Amino acid sequence: MNFIIRLLISTAAVMLTALLLPGVQIEGNSFFTALLVAIVLAFLNAVVKPVLTILSLPITFFTLGLFLLVINAIIILLADKLVDGFHVKGFWSALFFSIILAIINSILDNMSGNKRPEDTY
Repeated sequence: MNFIIRLLISTAAVMLTALLLPGVQIEGNSFFTALLVAIVLAFLNAVVKPVLTILSLPITFFTLGLFLLVINAIIILLADKLVDGFHVKGFWSALFFSIILAIINSILDNMSGNKRPEDTY
């Protein structure tokens, strides 16, 4: 049940972020397209992101972790290629999308009172 709630929160965050950024578009503002984007992003963050993070450890260390923002933008661009109806105009739009998505996700998580296991002490 917790996964479904988090997925719906992520879907709302994707829709809201797409409305805020001019370089990101969800065709027809479709809830189902946003849900598919949230599912694809969850999969890519679980499978692809750890591999990219490990492969880029030297540059991530050298940039004091800022290269992780580039990895997040790459994940968004991959989602753009995988999901029909979701369009990101370029790298900078993907970078801003990932930053704003993380902020909105955090706000919506706090508003819902939904706690992740790693948030408990």
